[in-house]
Amino acid sequence: MAKKLWGGRFKKKIDKDFEQFSKSIQYDFKLARVDVFHSIIHTLALSGSGLLNKKETKTIIDALNEIIKDIDSGSFKPNLSSEDIHTDIHNRLQKKIGRLSAKVHTLRSRNDQIAFNEKFYCLDEAINIKNLVGDVLNSFFVLMKEYDNQPFVGYTHTQRAQVILFSDYLCAFGHMLARDSNRIKRFYDSVIPYVGAGALAGTSLHSKEYFKAIDVFFSYNHTGSDKIKSVESSIDNVSDRDFLIEFLGIISIIQMHLSRLAEDIILYSTQEFDYLDLPEEFCTGSSLMPHKKNPDFLELVRGYTGRIYGNQVSLMTMMKGLPMAYNRDMQLDKEPLFSSVEIIKSELKIMAKFIKGIKLNKEIIAEALLDERLYATELAEFLVFKGIAFKDAHDIVGKLIRYAEDNKTQVKQMPDKLLKKFCVKLNSSDVARVMHAAHAITSKKSIKRKVPKPDA
Repeated sequence: MAKKLWGGRFKKKIDKDFEQFSKSIQYDFKLARVDVFHSIIHTLALSGSGLLNKKETKTIIDALNEIIKDIDSGSFKPNLSSEDIHTDIHNRLQKKIGRLSAKVHTLRSRNDQIAFNEKFYCLDEAINIKNLVGDVLNSFFVLMKEYDNQPFVGYTHTQRAQVILFSDYLCAFGHMLARDSNRIKRFYDSVIPYVGAGALAGTSLHSKEYFKAIDVFFSYNHTGSDKIKSVESSIDNVSDRDFLIEFLGIISIIQMHLSRLAEDIILYSTQEFDYLDLPEEFCTGSSLMPHKKNPDFLELVRGYTGRIYGNQVSLMTMMKGLPMAYNRDMQLDKEPLFSSVEIIKSELKIMAKFIKGIKLNKEIIAEALLDERLYATELAEFLVFKGIAFKDAHDIVGKLIRYAEDNKTQVKQMPDKLLKKFCVKLNSSDVARVMHAAHAITSKKSIKRKVPKPDA
């Protein structure tokens, strides 16, 4: 049985079922690397305070660096009999340096460690997610370039609305993801991993020793190391998980955008629309129906949205009534965090490849663009520029479209005599010019098209 970091005041052995129930090593092993970071900083602070001599300090830090090498090489396997990752790392250190390891936890609490670990984890993953969002954006740019100036059908209420550019359609999702990227950057800038909080009341080590330890740690050049600070409010540091809730909130927004994108692509790839052809390597078939090409990746993206939303809600619900300061409830913050991070990273990685493989069925789109209802707004605007009030123009075109539908004809096929019954300002040549995709696109002058670029 793995040794624990506590237990001196207890006479009875822990109940086996409760021990298994309370373990977190099966998931918090993901924090192993950053937990060692905290141990290195704390060891340096102990050394600066005279609680460790130079030889002891070197022995401990060399052993901790060996553990980091094991983690980085992939040879690190958590001991599932350990209570948590903090205990596991401590026990590994003990095997390497013996009794000296007992000094490492001097003036330190797991409450302090876990807050540090989770913040450092979030910083690392924020960078990873931001980079993956950038990959998806780059895929949009590839597709926009491939189908530059390609007209497309725009929808509101899932009904045909107006003609748009396919690149503008993609650009809309691009702007959403660019804002997501900026949210991640703001989050990264705001998160500060603190050291020295202790259990809740701080420690007897002077803050200047933590500052010195942090300066030494900078030489390791770990991602986010320049953000570490000596704690300012020890109670707040161990008490709150608002940074996790914020991070999961950002991930939830990214997931919402991916889910909307997935829904659109699913819809547009159906035979009823048939605007898009999906890359086969991200689709599956049916075990019964030989003809099927199912958009399973997109459906899973859409389906995972509930889990990602649920992860954020579960954390907010867990935190809503906790008294100060640390409570064991907060152990349950890790699985929702890890779950959302892993899901969104996987989705973004695959989505970047998926987007590049989309092909447009131009013939089908061209046929859809013949629908004259798509140009009703442009025709009304044409009449406005002829001096007719918009409300009147709106009524005129509405009646014109309804007449065409009832008589199974097209507005562009109507002779001038018939057109002028609806409005004297109408003639067939103007109608043919206005009710066309090229005019619908070029007439929109309010758009100052800007390629979505996230902040650096």
